[in-house]
Amino acid sequence: NCPPGLEYLTQIDQILIHQQIELLEILTGFETNNKYEIKNTLGQRVYFAAEDTDCCTRNCCGPSRPFTLRIIDNLGHEVITLQRPLRCSSCCFPCCLQELEVQAPPGTPVGYVVQNWHACLPKFTIQDEKRMDILKITGPCVVCSCCEDIHFEVKSVDETSTVGRISKQWTGFLKEAFTDTDNFGITFPIDLDVKMKAVMIGACFLIVSLLFSNT
Repeated sequence: NCPPGLEYLTQIDQILIHQQIELLEILTGFETNNKYEIKNTLGQRVYFAAEDTDCCTRNCCGPSRPFTLRIIDNLGHEVITLQRPLRCSSCCFPCCLQELEVQAPPGTPVGYVVQNWHACLPKFTIQDEKRMDILKITGPCVVCSCCEDIHFEVKSVDETSTVGRISKQWTGFLKEAFTDTDNFGITFPIDLDVKMKAVMIGACFLIVSLLFSNT
């Protein structure tokens, strides 16, 4: 029951996401299409991810922008597609919070990441293709820090046990101050349904775009 191209995810319990530095973005300040390398713990590239949006959307909508993000394997095949519609990012509008659809293969939904309203904490729910709640994600009250990682705990639906983590890794003062390139690590149970592993990767990209794209 593994979507084609995701077989490697069944063998691992950790994956790393490294955003590539865009020189044009540094020099001009204009937001460019984000690109990422998805690697294993040995630093070997497993997938490549690229945002597909137009210039106007990127620079006018900011962290609230809709996007399509395509995840491609080393053979050039698109194995996961992330679709994020335009939604209001303000906590004052709990009826219109963020949502991301994960397709694997492209065109076949396998799960969703839904933002939950909370007065202080960034919270999300991971759902399967039938919209059943599978996991919860809870971040810290303040999603900025100096010289340390920021952790988002992945918990069971009743939030009594921690089953994984999405971590924004500290990349050094210069990168943090002058670019919006981020490094993330994702840990999950090795026996977790591979579709939910794919949705956790989608959750990481939603967190990146929503909370860390305005450096």
